[in-house]
Amino acid sequence: MPFSFEKLNLDNAVLIKPQVFFDNRGYFLETYKKSEFETIGILDEFNQDNHSFSSKGVLRGLHIQRRPFGQAKLVRCVYGEIFDCIVDVRAGSKTYGQYLSFILNDKNHYILYVPEGFLHGFVTLSDEAIVLYKASKEYCKECEDGVVWNDPILNINWPIKEPIVSQKDLQLSAFKDFEAYI
Repeated sequence: MPFSFEKLNLDNAVLIKPQVFFDNRGYFLETYKKSEFETIGILDEFNQDNHSFSSKGVLRGLHIQRRPFGQAKLVRCVYGEIFDCIVDVRAGSKTYGQYLSFILNDKNHYILYVPEGFLHGFVTLSDEAIVLYKASKEYCKECEDGVVWNDPILNINWPIKEPIVSQKDLQLSAFKDFEAYI
């Protein structure tokens, strides 16, 4: 099996560790294989691929797409290193408001499965980073939402105190005002 799957404390979230094959030319790995992902319960059909480039200290998030364009994601950092964070905001979830964080980079090749109904964000730790992710639904401007990165209720332990954040992301909701994902 070219993947090992680690089920996480937040229901349905999974950290995926692909098998990397190294030789004198470099390396090769599979990053998605429908039949293998289905064995762990990842049944989403991925309909959009996204690519971001960020400089050190850039923080993107915490984002979510509302229904009917709610997105599950497969996130990986193909160049550099990021601190990646997910927050469960599904109404009625036992882990509502809880977060998990991970280091994703071009050395560990980890892939994070972010289920629909989770906020997602990351900050670039290396000088530069390229992040690729698959999304189960196409982007819909009218469906975008989120929570401000430094919300005191979530109290995420970001590894940077003064990130570079877009004006749009600075105007996201406080968690206390955020409507749970239904």
